[in-house]
Amino acid sequence: MSRDKLFLISPGFSDPKHPGAVFVCPHCNAIEGLLASFPDLAAAVDVERVRFTRPRQPVIDAVGEENQSLPLLLLARNTPPDATERNGTRFVSATGRILELLAERHGFPRLHN
Repeated sequence: MSRDKLFLISPGFSDPKHPGAVFVCPHCNAIEGLLASFPDLAAAVDVERVRFTRPRQPVIDAVGEENQSLPLLLLARNTPPDATERNGTRFVSATGRILELLAERHGFPRLHN
């Protein structure tokens, strides 16, 4: 993998537990907003949107069945020490940390506190 890759839940999904309602993942949507606001920066990151329901096979293939919670950022290079590793693949799953890494690694604006 030569570029960082984001896994996000496709927006506008349904949940069998809530028939008739349409949803977005609040954590993924924060990242989606950043990507949409800065498309030139977003072009440097591979993004794969997957379905809400499990199993999420593309995520399982990358980091294992136990790591299907999204969002998730796979790190291609210069991985920070707080990244998780599975079979040589380093990744981060905390939304706040993903946003920090997008700023550090790809020049996205930082969140204001």
